[in-house]
Amino acid sequence: MRLSETVLIGEFVAALRERLPTSWKLPGRLAVLAGKPIALRAPNEALATLSIGVARRLEPKDVAGFVARLREKATRKNVTPIVLAPYLGPRTRELLIESGAGYWDATGNFRLSLDRPAVFIDVVGASKNPAPDSRGLKSLKGPAAGRIVRALCDFVPPYGIRELAKRTDTPAPSLSRVIDLLDREAVVERKSPRGPIIRVDWQALIRRWARDYDFVKSNLTGAYLEPRGLVALPDKLRRASQLYAVTGTLAADAVGAAVTAPRLATVFVEDMAGVADQLKLRPAESGGNVLIAEPFNSVVFERTRERESIIYAAPSQVAVDLLTGSGRSPADGEALLGWMKENEDAWRS
Repeated sequence: MRLSETVLIGEFVAALRERLPTSWKLPGRLAVLAGKPIALRAPNEALATLSIGVARRLEPKDVAGFVARLREKATRKNVTPIVLAPYLGPRTRELLIESGAGYWDATGNFRLSLDRPAVFIDVVGASKNPAPDSRGLKSLKGPAAGRIVRALCDFVPPYGIRELAKRTDTPAPSLSRVIDLLDREAVVERKSPRGPIIRVDWQALIRRWARDYDFVKSNLTGAYLEPRGLVALPDKLRRASQLYAVTGTLAADAVGAAVTAPRLATVFVEDMAGVADQLKLRPAESGGNVLIAEPFNSVVFERTRERESIIYAAPSQVAVDLLTGSGRSPADGEALLGWMKENEDAWRS
């Protein structure tokens, strides 16, 4: 059902009244419909002004301009923009927060942060659009998308579609669909609508990939036991003749970025049974300390790093594996992203 501007504003005012104390003075719905900034007054007479903007649909790449126009329309200083819409996606909400704007959508996503008077509302609604648009690619699931994401993270732009297609061994049409999705979500920037890519927000890209990628579901995995403990595994890997790449907490720890002590070794391999046999690992239904994975794509073996004769997956791969892992893995993923930001020259080329 298509919600009118009147309905959206009415529901927003109702949501605001529901979450603020009755001692606050709030505008009526008709005052908001007048299209002017609205005032919220606390019991101590502290006043906050909101500049309301209604969007039928707001793409991430349009956030900066939309919020700027809301600020321009306001005649008072210290006005907080707030965007209303039928639905606002995760990336759009992230960019609205970065821009200092609040938001509300009809699925229940609601955020308003004010310093004076002090207000903080943060409610999570739907994570997926209940009435999705039929335009273009929607997901980064699948081997091809993962291969493209890795290249966008690992290679410093500028580069064109044809150049990137050649470097990734990916058909140009598949690449174009992924780039169009990331362009809409303000993760990549192009010189012109069909021009070369000139900027990649690789941190946002890894987080966006993590919404569709899942280490356990995207790869074929098996749990094993190293009877002598993880301390014995490095020497075995150094002698391994089969292709492998260590990921997870061990890989983060290798660059000093892990915040937890490694208790589980996670290793990409081409042949799970063959590597397990060569490393003399025992299958484990529970209590395993080694997780072996046959990967979603051979890209996990590309742009690897070697430290002390151990092969580690590229940081961009390790980061998404950790962010979608279990237990404390996401915390290690965040720490690794911090290391990657401080040492970008060490892993991007």
